[in-house]
Amino acid sequence: MSNIVTALQSKFDNTTVLTDLQDMAKYVTDWPGKLTGKALAVARPSSTEEVAAVVKLALGHGTPIVPQSGNTGVAGGSVPDDSGAAIVLSLERMNKIRDISPSAMTMTVEAGCVLETLHETVEAQNLFFPLNFGAKGSCMIGGNLATNAGGQNVLRYGNTRELCLGIEAVLPDGRIVNLLSGLRKDNTGYDLRDLFIGSEGTLGVITAATMKLFHLPKARATSFAVVPDISHGLELLNRAQAETGGAVEAFELIPRVFMEIIQEYAPQHNIPFDKIPDLCVLIEIATTSDTEAVADADGVVPIFSKLEKILANGFEDGIVQDAVIASSEAQRREMWDMREGALEAVTAAGVWIGFDISLPLDQVHAFVDEITQRADAIVPELRMCHMGHLGDGNLHYTIFSPEDGAEESTSNADAIKAAVYDAIADFGGSFSAEHGIGTTKLYAMTNYKDPVALAVMQQIKAALDPKGIMNPGKLLPQ
Repeated sequence: MSNIVTALQSKFDNTTVLTDLQDMAKYVTDWPGKLTGKALAVARPSSTEEVAAVVKLALGHGTPIVPQSGNTGVAGGSVPDDSGAAIVLSLERMNKIRDISPSAMTMTVEAGCVLETLHETVEAQNLFFPLNFGAKGSCMIGGNLATNAGGQNVLRYGNTRELCLGIEAVLPDGRIVNLLSGLRKDNTGYDLRDLFIGSEGTLGVITAATMKLFHLPKARATSFAVVPDISHGLELLNRAQAETGGAVEAFELIPRVFMEIIQEYAPQHNIPFDKIPDLCVLIEIATTSDTEAVADADGVVPIFSKLEKILANGFEDGIVQDAVIASSEAQRREMWDMREGALEAVTAAGVWIGFDISLPLDQVHAFVDEITQRADAIVPELRMCHMGHLGDGNLHYTIFSPEDGAEESTSNADAIKAAVYDAIADFGGSFSAEHGIGTTKLYAMTNYKDPVALAVMQQIKAALDPKGIMNPGKLLPQ
């Protein structure tokens, strides 16, 4: 047995240190089930001090550490490689909500808190934590911070980075850095908080964070609107932002290909149109004001009237072709359930190549047209699914094999990826918008990241983690 395992077992009980292969199985395979590694052990500390103790032992033995929260990532960043040389440091037992302050509009939570639990806890106090996506029932805030996760509400509230006021982290040498003050202004040098957010566990282990809270919306108006093309969709977005004073919480792009996948592989969802349109947007606006949320004497809720007016004007001007507005919370939930089930439906749909990319808003339409041509030149009749968070320029761009052409597209996968990455660079975009780099995008980091920026990142890594024990082989090319 490894010396590090013996050292861990001598310090912690057998519920904290797992070594049985069956017990460790869920920690060494990623959520999509595509990557499975091996680990010497899984350490499950229940406090920041215990995390520090694990890190110090690992440093002393020169043992790599793979930090892990909910293990819902799709880029391979939270699982060990197949060498069996690392320990997984799971934060799932660090799940305390340390503080909620309605007056300061903040909460301080540990890294193992499940996102949906945070939603439910603060909503019980009439508060709102806007970070939200399909994995909310199992992802944890530590992983959200480590990957700077996005989701459906980025348009109004920002990524996880914008929602975080401070962090607590364990450094690669076991020291604890406490930046949990929750200050809105702290201009005292380098922003170490932002350095750790998005670092994917390569610079240390985030153990807790102070997050912003907001007033809970009192009403939401939600619609599927059919638009002629992406450019008209963006025009609709800008109109909605202007008319609502920036109250658009979500603006999602839903192409025909996705609805066809839903129809075939997730038929429990109801497509709200008799005939599947070529392109839709899912738009949601929200209000915290009674003036807009409470029905008038005629039973009309002002925020619904506002959305109806936006869509009606868009119809008159040719930027909206059809629309369905959710008339109840159940209908609204059904719209979102279909959108949030995207990854499961796409996964069931066969051979595909997925991208998590971002583009300048005014380049999204041109990019989609261009990459369709470039990919078609490699493998004709590929099915393109340009779905995503149109409001912030983030596409979850998925390319499916043509019918009966899986073998051909698989053999050309590298060429297709290169074509997409080349186009992203040409249009001034990013090859990783919200899912992180992990191991699956190291090729892109090597070939498309600004070389000076990459060199600086590697220098920071070497300075903080000179022995290279923190999540090696992830995020940074070696």
